[in-house]
Amino acid sequence: MKEDISLSVIKRLPRYYRFLEMLKTNGIARISSKELAERMGLTASQIRHDFNCFGGFGQQGYGYNVPELYRKIGEILCLNAEIPTILIGAGNLGKAVASKISQRQSGFKLIGIFDKNEAMSGKIIHSIPVRHIDYLENFCIDNAPKCAVICIPSNDMKELTDLLCRLGIHSFWNFSNYDIAMAHPEVLVENVHLTDSLMTLSYLTSTESEVE
Repeated sequence: MKEDISLSVIKRLPRYYRFLEMLKTNGIARISSKELAERMGLTASQIRHDFNCFGGFGQQGYGYNVPELYRKIGEILCLNAEIPTILIGAGNLGKAVASKISQRQSGFKLIGIFDKNEAMSGKIIHSIPVRHIDYLENFCIDNAPKCAVICIPSNDMKELTDLLCRLGIHSFWNFSNYDIAMAHPEVLVENVHLTDSLMTLSYLTSTESEVE
């Protein structure tokens, strides 16, 4: 990521990408920053600022070419990169996450799935056999994955993440509550705290009811 581009701008890019995909699917070939802002609940100046971080894509008096902008944002997000990725935890959450990675271009290519439950060994998830966690180290040495998706309880995390970092993993998609970045500040971590999100919704829903 360029140092002069804020993380908040980067985090808005996937939302732009989704909206542009819907526009493209609906046959809309051109859109102004004002029209896009109205659809997304942003301001036109915010959109222009975000896009100008990458050189700007619009033409004055024309607006944005939707298919072209969609393609360029996909390139910025490196969605064709196919970063070699492993997934730890083949339970229900792990299966759902594996499906999300495998169904469309995400920038990542799932090459291995691991679980400590011996009953899962040999099962196939999206054409990938589940291996027992004991095979993790040798697999990483042989295949050099760059990213790990974590879908296991936090109590198993310290030893696992220490091992993965030693094996060259430098980015994590973390669905556990374990703070990987605290123990390994040198790696990239995107945390997905499902319970935190649910608790936030609980608060908002309850306080809305109180207002009513």
